[in-house]
Amino acid sequence: MAGFKEDLVKMLNGALELEHAARIQYLAHAELVTGLMSEKIIERLKEIASDEEKHEGKFRNLIGNFLGGEPSMGLAPTHKANDITKILEVNLKGEKDAIDIYKGIYKKVVENKEKLPYEFEFIEHEIRHIIAEEEEHVTELSVLLGK
Repeated sequence: MAGFKEDLVKMLNGALELEHAARIQYLAHAELVTGLMSEKIIERLKEIASDEEKHEGKFRNLIGNFLGGEPSMGLAPTHKANDITKILEVNLKGEKDAIDIYKGIYKKVVENKEKLPYEFEFIEHEIRHIIAEEEEHVTELSVLLGK
C-alpha cells in the first residue's frame, strides 16, 4: 500500500506543479492583453488564475494531510505568448493537457479505492471537482476564442 500512496503523491505533485505554473502564466499573460474588450479578457484570466491557486491548495492538502507526502514547490514549464489569440490558445491547450493528466490520476484513485479506506471519498471528490473546474476553463477560453 505504501507504494501506491507514494506513486499517488508523485502524481499529485506533478499536478501541483502544473497548477503553480498555470497560475503564474495566467497572471503574466493578463498583463500583456491590450486592445478593445481587453478588460473582460484580463478579468477572466485573473479569475482563472485564482481558481488555479485554489487547486494548488487542494493538491497540497491531499498530498500533505491525506497521504503524508511532501508538497512540491516546483514549477512545470510555462509558455510565452504575446497576443490575445496566442495567449488564449496556449492556455486552452494547457487546460486540456491538465484535464488529461488529472483524469489519469482520478482513474488510478478509483481503481485503487480499497487502498484508501479512510481517504477515498474525499480524495476522489477533490480531484473530480478540480477536473470539472478545468473543464469550465476550457469552455470559457473556447468562448473567448470564438470556437
